[in-house]
This record gives sequence, C-alpha cells and structure tokens, in this order.
Amino acid sequence: MKIGFFCVGIGPSARPEVIDLIARSTEACGYYSLWAPEHIVLLDKYASSYPYTQNGRMPFEDLTVDFLDPYLALTFAAAVTKKIRLGTGISLVPERQPLTLAKEVATLDLLSNGRFDFGVGIGWMKEEFDALQVSWPRRAERTRDYLAAMQAAWTQASSSHAGEFCRFEGVRSYPKPVQKPHPPIIFGGESAPALKRVGEIGDGWWGVNVTPDSAKAHIATIRAHAEAAGRDPSRLFFSATIGMGVPTTPDDLKRFEDVGVHQVIIGAFAASAEEYQRLIEDNARALIA
Repeated sequence: MKIGFFCVGIGPSARPEVIDLIARSTEACGYYSLWAPEHIVLLDKYASSYPYTQNGRMPFEDLTVDFLDPYLALTFAAAVTKKIRLGTGISLVPERQPLTLAKEVATLDLLSNGRFDFGVGIGWMKEEFDALQVSWPRRAERTRDYLAAMQAAWTQASSSHAGEFCRFEGVRSYPKPVQKPHPPIIFGGESAPALKRVGEIGDGWWGVNVTPDSAKAHIATIRAHAEAAGRDPSRLFFSATIGMGVPTTPDDLKRFEDVGVHQVIIGAFAASAEEYQRLIEDNARALIA
C-alpha cells in the first residue's frame, strides 16, 4: 500500500522553510506522494456547503490564512526532492484558462522530472466562481472540454481544439510533459457524476471521507463506467482518505487494499513545523515501516 500526505501550502505549511521540511521529510520517510490544495480566493460569506465536514464549513475560519497557488508550492517542493510524487488536491479546472493551465502542468511535470499527478475537480463553492466571473452552471461540461483542450496542448506538436467552451487552432504549447501521453488525471469527488467522469476520462480517483466499504462500492461503479466507455479498468489508480485529521491504522490499510485501493492519503493540518514533523514521522512509523 502506498501512503500519501495532504497537505502543503496552507497556513504554516505555506512558509518556504516548512514546505522544505514537509517535502524532504515525507520523501525521507518513504511517502509515495505529497498534495497541495487550491482555492484562488476565499469568501467572507458563502452559502455553498463544503463537502468534507459535517457542518459544511471549511476546516478553518481564519480567512486571512495564507493559501498558496498549488503549482508554485509543488514546484518549490520539487526543487528539494527527487522521488516523491507531487499532486494537486485538487485543482479547480473550470476556474482556469485551459491553455494557461496546460502550460503550468507541463512546466511542473518537466521541473519535477515526471513526478506530477494532476488532481482535478469541478469545484464546490459557487461564490468563488462568481468572484472570478466564471459561470457556475455546466461547470462539469466545461471541465471535460478544458481537459480535452489541455490534452491537445500536451500531445500535439501543433495543437488544435474545437469545443463548446474552448477553441484554438495551430498553437504551439511547449514544453510537453515528461510523462506520456500526459500526467495522470486524478478526479476527486464521490457523487454519481464524479464517479462517471473517472471511469470515462480519468486515470484515477481520490475519495475523501470514505470507508473501505464505501470505497469498494465507488470503485465498482467507476470500473463499470470504464468498461462501458471501452476503457480498461485495470489501468485506473485508486486513492482514499478516511478523513482530514482522522487517524489511520494498519488495519485500515489492509481493508482498503482488499477492496482495490492502491494509495491511502493521510490528511493532516498542523499549527507548526514541529507538529508537521511529528505527524509525518509518527504516521511513517505506524503505516510505512
């Protein structure tokens, strides 16, 4: 079982010396991956429900907290590591211009020597979309179109795309990613449409606040969608997190492995560099050693 660590890039983990500590420590302790979240802006007031807490609120109330751009945070982490994979957890694709985002992804994949996992989602906070002047309705369709456009930019020497939300012809987008045909596209989300997206166009799935039983059901659904789309479900990579800050045990790992999960990602927020160090080392001793 592979073990990942979330997150880097918020609050204390947004400081350069703490990113350095987390990146070096997770790699030294044998973690498989390190993840950074994304919100371009936060809102003083929001009615949208955060999907990963019981009260529907984000796990911090201080809206002045530093919240780094994940591509820059992960590039910083790439510069001080050699092996650990680096992922966006998750990137809000429909909020971004697709050619610009394709360039950022390819750049990070190149600078990390092919260690980037492109974790993506369609977003949950309508108020953030409103602030960015991006249409909230049909953001799922927009995401699919943007990903297709990005794949064209990554894989074609002279790239063209003609979609509903994005179109271009004969553009040159370099560098191309190190990973071929492109970095793995890892979808977040547990809704029926999210699971369908994984099966139809994704390379993997990351479920948060899931149990081994719920992960088993979701994986079966994803595999069925992949088969219906004519894709090989055995090529998909499945990750799971019990909950942000929820302890994970070796027994949990065994149960997840038994239902087809390849990676368990430990979700942790800490108040200091010292606490991050302790969390990383304690979990490594319990789950990796």
